[in-house]
Amino acid sequence: MLEIVYRDEYLIAVNKPHGLLVHRSPIAAEATEFALQILRDQIGQKVNPVHRIDRKTGGILLFALDKQVEVAMQQAFMDNKVQKKYLAIVRGHTVDTEDIDYPLRKENGTLQDAFTTYTTLKRAELDVPFGAHPTSRYSMVEAVPTTGRMHQLRKHFAHIFHPIIGDRTHGCNKQNKFFTDTWDMNTMLLHASHLQFNHPVTGEQITINAGFQPEFARVMEIMGW
Repeated sequence: MLEIVYRDEYLIAVNKPHGLLVHRSPIAAEATEFALQILRDQIGQKVNPVHRIDRKTGGILLFALDKQVEVAMQQAFMDNKVQKKYLAIVRGHTVDTEDIDYPLRKENGTLQDAFTTYTTLKRAELDVPFGAHPTSRYSMVEAVPTTGRMHQLRKHFAHIFHPIIGDRTHGCNKQNKFFTDTWDMNTMLLHASHLQFNHPVTGEQITINAGFQPEFARVMEIMGW
């Protein structure tokens, strides 16, 4: 059963667990569970995702309950009319606030503008040695991407040398192994926490928030947050 965090007659949003695919993909042929099928069976109704979040990312995933609304919401995402906020736990102590203006390359080699702004919410320094350092430092940030490039947040935080913990593609392998060995934790600590948009049918401003999945909450406890 998926946690439903918003529902009306046109839209439904769930708090997707880390590691769950949105739908079937040839990239992950071994997967047998998908958010789309689970939610469809859970509510007994066809659902269509209007955006994507990475398999390893937890948090808000929005579906439409009819085709017209699906098209309208997909257009709203493409036109950057949906405000998205994410929470992430990253390596090191980040500055209080920063804009990351760093173009990202598509699979075909084309560069695309990519812009993220973030604010540091919490910092921790654990009395646990890492490498040559006597302690380990981490930050929790709230990130707002104003463009929607593939793996944008993961690539941007790696670019500023504060990779997201658990990101095996763009992150720090030594840090990821450290988390697995020390705390038996291998989840990517990125959470889609907030969506805000104007409803495509009623015009009402809709705000959706989602609480942390258990893995993310456990690491917050480890950090003393």
